[in-house]
Amino acid sequence: MTTTTTTPATEPRLRVNDFALKLANVNGTGSASANSLLMEAIFRMGVPVSGKNLFPSNIQGLPTWYEIRVNYTGFVARAQEYDLVVAMNGQTYERDIKEVKTGGYVLYDSTFPLEPGLTRGDVTFLGLPLARMCNDHFRKSRERILMKNIAYAGALVALLGIDTEMVEHLLDEKFAGKAKLRDSNHVALQLGIDYARTHFACPLEIRLERVPTAEETILIDGNTATALGCLYAGATVAAWYPITPSTSLMDAFTGFCEKYRRDPETGRNQYLIIQAEDEIAAIGIVVGAAWNGARAFTSTSGPGISLMNEILGLAYYAEIPAVVVDVQRTGPSTGMPTRTQQADIMECAYASHGDTKHILLFPGNPSECFDLAVRSFDLAERFQTPVILLSDLDIGMNDWVVPRLSWNDSYVPDRGAVLTAEMLERLTAFPTRCELRDGAHTPGRQPAGGVLRAWLGPHRVGHLHRDPGRVSKGCRPPVQEARCGGTPHARPGDRAPRGRSLRRRHGRRVRPRRPRSPGAAAPP
Repeated sequence: MTTTTTTPATEPRLRVNDFALKLANVNGTGSASANSLLMEAIFRMGVPVSGKNLFPSNIQGLPTWYEIRVNYTGFVARAQEYDLVVAMNGQTYERDIKEVKTGGYVLYDSTFPLEPGLTRGDVTFLGLPLARMCNDHFRKSRERILMKNIAYAGALVALLGIDTEMVEHLLDEKFAGKAKLRDSNHVALQLGIDYARTHFACPLEIRLERVPTAEETILIDGNTATALGCLYAGATVAAWYPITPSTSLMDAFTGFCEKYRRDPETGRNQYLIIQAEDEIAAIGIVVGAAWNGARAFTSTSGPGISLMNEILGLAYYAEIPAVVVDVQRTGPSTGMPTRTQQADIMECAYASHGDTKHILLFPGNPSECFDLAVRSFDLAERFQTPVILLSDLDIGMNDWVVPRLSWNDSYVPDRGAVLTAEMLERLTAFPTRCELRDGAHTPGRQPAGGVLRAWLGPHRVGHLHRDPGRVSKGCRPPVQEARCGGTPHARPGDRAPRGRSLRRRHGRRVRPRRPRSPGAAAPP
């Protein structure tokens, strides 16, 4: 088998820490491990990098892509064209090769020659006999498939100038305690490195250089960051029904609880996580747990929000705090589970069957997922209402480079003005928050840990009745009224985090115009 290298007429120019890769694979072949290995190695070199996973909604067999954008200015959006494509899926060769920019590169398995119609004169083709090399060095069929991915990762290490020792160290970290698997990965990595250095000019004109940086950053996805925020906020109850792309959030929360929410002396769990039969049951469990004083939440996506509408309305008017994390995907209906879209904003804002306005929080990256997860619980309890945190698939499931998460150890959960044990002893009835002039309100904490709730209906002591003359007009949920029965309540907007102002780096700022009345002259 000979090496295939085609040199284009247009030579690529030198580009350091500024290029985009696309890795085209078959879902279920283990490519995710190799791709994440490359992503983390680039990150540890101090180079700004972002990764986007484009995968099908099935277990295996269909095409999947992973995009890595290296950009010294920190841009994280997907690239329109690619400087290098790793073509490992024969079904998508034509599409993948078309997306390479002029002067770019295609890395492919030359064990199986390309059809003549797929080649391009303005692109360099780098052929590596990956299948043949892995067949020669590994015995088991599954191992041969998996190690092909590590072998092309090794080739990219040489071609792009990635720190070899860094990659080897990452493999040692990942497979610590699994010596046999670790050794196989090292062999496959070295096969790719040696072949590339022997047959190609390494590094290529697109390459990496280590960047010294004083800022401490981490590589984390939004679902993991949100789960960590829920843990730090004091959440002890979670209920959910599996749905892409939010499932990994609850998986991460479960792992954190197993490590940090278990009594070290007795070994007893100090948390409750329930996989419910559907989303309706999940939100019902959350509301019930919050009724009893626990900080509780659920994670879901658009279809789940649709099913939760009725109980979200109940929690709103019964004034029960609850947190819902909506990791959005493409809709409507079941939509496209593995694609990104911010399609649930209006649905969440008015979730219920009328006359509700929910508090919504919108993180823009995993760091904000962590911060706003904590803020969600505080807002929910202060205003005794559901709060919905809206992330999306891109933020939730992809790795982002963000500043190291920070935490104030003096943090105290904001549960609003609650009744003390002494106040409970003095009360003969439990009025709504409007009737308590000293600033406290029901629901309040009992000494045993329960929470007292006013019953349905806007009567001043919480009775359900039909006499309109006895209705306390000021006693609506505080998210609707800024003042309640003469007692001032801060509006949620006054306590919610301020959004960031985004502007383009190039071009002029565009301001919306007010609509003209019919017949009015057009503005100059």
